[in-house]
Amino acid sequence: MDVAAALDRLAPRLSPAATGAKNAHRLSGGASLETWAFDLDDGTPLILRRRPDGALPRDTALPLASEAALIRAANAAGAPTPSVVRVCEPGDGLGEAYVMRRLEGETLGRRIVRDEAFADVRPGLARRCGEVLARIHAIPTQGSPPLATSDARGELARYEGLYRQMGAQRPILEAAFRWLESIAPPPPERPVLVHGDFRNGNLMIHPQRGLIGVLDWELAHLGDPAEDLGWMCVNSWRFGEWRKPVGGFGDYADLLAGHGGDISLERVQFWQALGSLKWGVMCLMMYQSFAAGADRSIERAMIGRRTSETEIDLVALMEAA
Repeated sequence: MDVAAALDRLAPRLSPAATGAKNAHRLSGGASLETWAFDLDDGTPLILRRRPDGALPRDTALPLASEAALIRAANAAGAPTPSVVRVCEPGDGLGEAYVMRRLEGETLGRRIVRDEAFADVRPGLARRCGEVLARIHAIPTQGSPPLATSDARGELARYEGLYRQMGAQRPILEAAFRWLESIAPPPPERPVLVHGDFRNGNLMIHPQRGLIGVLDWELAHLGDPAEDLGWMCVNSWRFGEWRKPVGGFGDYADLLAGHGGDISLERVQFWQALGSLKWGVMCLMMYQSFAAGADRSIERAMIGRRTSETEIDLVALMEAA
């Protein structure tokens, strides 16, 4: 498919002042979805998010029209998100896709936690993340796109099932499954909208304005608000700044205060540990995909090696508990 040509034809439907599109180029990253940056000839900077022809969505991924609807709902609730400009129709020639305004900032976690350019905003990021998650968790779900519901025991069972299917034998992961099963909290009284992948790397950070965009909503579902807070604290998303549990830039107390002080640290740390376990299983799956020849990309092999990192994290968490 000639994406650039399709965007050029679509331009007048994206802005009444536009007659064409230019500078279309695919951005790196994204295993199942494509992300393209482009500009309209009236100067409007945009992003296209599309599912490639023939690509199958992950079993937990939302249709892109549903993802766009949730982004619009989050924006209306005061959470920082890109503005959705158009959900593509069959006649647009782009397949399953939507277009949103392009934000200017940084998403690379290593730069956010280390570069001097972000030194002024880093101290307030953990609290701001808590505030933004509180807004997301308060979004009414009546009338929203159909969403799956999950809880702690359900997530444990699902990932243990994936682990067993691989035939893997990893003693630390085995111990972590049994430990988390023994301490899993009950489901929340009222499931809320959960982003599902809220972490450093999926946040757009501006060096003066801080958090300006929450990205990648494809794993949104209903569940425990502590899931989002715990995932934000997984060591893999700290990019080497392990002493700062919240994204490599902040502390638990600020994150919890930003959310309103309504969730216990103990519950967040359970979901943090479960997040490390989930990521460990996902890394194993990526390595097996590489080893079996289904995906011979270096990225898959490199991520597969990171299972050992999650095992170190889990040992430390089990010892601390």
